[in-house]
Amino acid sequence: MTASIRHLSPTQQAGRDFVMRGLSGEIIMLNLLHLREVADYTATPELAPTAPISGAEAFDRYIQHTLPFLRDSGGELLLLEQGGSWLIGPESERWDLVMLVRQRSVQSFLAFAQHKGYLAGLGHRTAAIDDSRLLPLTALSSGSAA
Repeated sequence: MTASIRHLSPTQQAGRDFVMRGLSGEIIMLNLLHLREVADYTATPELAPTAPISGAEAFDRYIQHTLPFLRDSGGELLLLEQGGSWLIGPESERWDLVMLVRQRSVQSFLAFAQHKGYLAGLGHRTAAIDDSRLLPLTALSSGSAA
């Protein structure tokens, strides 16, 4: 990525704005992920493997840890696919993975994101990701188009 500012987690203001949107019903979270070449477990050495692993391997560990908590919260992993460069967009920007996660509500998402069991493995995500974007999506009103 060429951007000098990395985005790894929501800011307090972004979290507040998300809650204040008053979204109702199902939400889908669009994740764009740029992975590290080598995972960085500096923040969570207790999760670090004995030998260095790639960001992709660390992210796979995150997914395997997270799926049971996601499902228990009513969520579902809809898509996890390899990304690449934009067909329309900045030529220098690329995303390694694209992920879509469905949650039945904002409240379910927040409960999932604060679950102790989920948080225990969050260090794999932190170790894996160099930059990310997270966009909450909701259904258009019937007959609406942007």
